[in-house]
Amino acid sequence: MTAHSETPHLPFSQDPPKSRADAEAFCSALIQTMERLLAAIEQETDLVRSGHLKAAGLLQPEKARLIHEYTRGMIAANENAIALGNLSPDATKKLRRQHAEFQPVLRINLAVLATAKEVAGNIVSTVAKSVGAKQKSNTYGSSGQAPQGAATAQGIALNRSL
Repeated sequence: MTAHSETPHLPFSQDPPKSRADAEAFCSALIQTMERLLAAIEQETDLVRSGHLKAAGLLQPEKARLIHEYTRGMIAANENAIALGNLSPDATKKLRRQHAEFQPVLRINLAVLATAKEVAGNIVSTVAKSVGAKQKSNTYGSSGQAPQGAATAQGIALNRSL
């Protein structure tokens, strides 16, 4: 079981490890993937917290690729957990420790992103209401009566891709 460098979309083999070296190489590759993903997540979290949403959005393609790689590796690790543990118990323990440390950081990142999305939604909603309120006409309509209420805002778009 080794990492496939020639296939970026399928970085981890689904074949069970056949030797200690295979098991150690797999665990090492998955740990490196987690470390790269962790670095990307921490960078994204810092950028979002500091209000640099556009810069955080630029990290998305690499983060998505790393998430795919990590998920593929974890699926392979779960499917071959017994073989990995038998062939290289130390590397497997290190992998489990790394995974346990990774989970809280991921939860923090998800909370920060959810908060940023909610704040952005509230800002857009407030702006839309404000723009709609400013569209109130002070003139009489064609029937000779004053308008009843403020017109709703028109022309505001919201990009929810972040």
